[in-house]
Amino acid sequence: MPSCESSLIPRFPPVWAEVFGEDRHGIFAECSVNDVRFVWRWICRGSFQMGSPKDEPGRWEAEGPKHKVTLSRGFWLGETPVTQAQWQAVMGENPSYFKGPGELPVEQVTWPECKAFAEKLNALFPGLHSALPTEAQWEYACRAGTETALYTGGITVKGENNAPELDEIAWYGGNSGVDLEVSNGENSKGRPNKQHPHTLAGTHRVKLKKPNAWGLHDMLGNVWEWCADEWDEKAYAKRAAGATDPFLDSTDESAHRVLRGGSWGGRARGCRSACRGGDAPGNRFLFLGLRLAAGQNEPSAAEPLRAERTRFSRKGGAAPGGRRER
Repeated sequence: MPSCESSLIPRFPPVWAEVFGEDRHGIFAECSVNDVRFVWRWICRGSFQMGSPKDEPGRWEAEGPKHKVTLSRGFWLGETPVTQAQWQAVMGENPSYFKGPGELPVEQVTWPECKAFAEKLNALFPGLHSALPTEAQWEYACRAGTETALYTGGITVKGENNAPELDEIAWYGGNSGVDLEVSNGENSKGRPNKQHPHTLAGTHRVKLKKPNAWGLHDMLGNVWEWCADEWDEKAYAKRAAGATDPFLDSTDESAHRVLRGGSWGGRARGCRSACRGGDAPGNRFLFLGLRLAAGQNEPSAAEPLRAERTRFSRKGGAAPGGRRER
């Protein structure tokens, strides 16, 4: 996993955690609503190069220039996009188009609805402080210490829907019809240059693809994820000298908001760590979902987690010693 100074790793569970532990990807914490689990991964503070180089395959101009960004605080990030089961447990309804297992990512959610979801979750878990991540938090977490197009390395764009390196980490336009479980897949016959042949496509259960080094699944593909920032295609040029905790807020309720990660129906070039776009906050599409960040208001951790305390459960007391692999 990415280097993380021991002084930046939480030693004790946050007040909202029911389970707290460590595995090969790092520190995690869990809470649950009506027996539906929410798993959060600890992302330690640090600096990274945000954006893409001019020679990256599939690059858009809005991804540059590359510039140094520092995140001064660690935070928790959802291990997966918010699922239909999680949304149902908190909101009491499911707006998603695709029908299938509860572990499908929720979609057809607007930006204001995502904010309302976070607020309801916070009411259930005082101290959680969940919210949509900033764009910088999202890319930093997605990269997990890498500077390549994907968190697994480079990308080869052989066609609009054909980038072989995506197959192990993302559901995108080239493979989203493979092993389809949804009962109402979308017609994909006309999709050009597909990596794998398929006639129907849609979302897939989370955690079926390889995670990044921080244990985050589906950061690329499956559904685009709303971020907190107002969309500004010139944002990187304005802060080319670097920035600390960049966040472009807006009081304009109609301001477009940032989207990250690509989707099941998107082109290969959209599923890169640096790819960025924006959309109107009220839009509701079957490729739009979310992932939440949490704990930004907590004090920074001061001590490392001890090996003998690698798993904690408020539900069942301390678990037997040793690391738990998830």
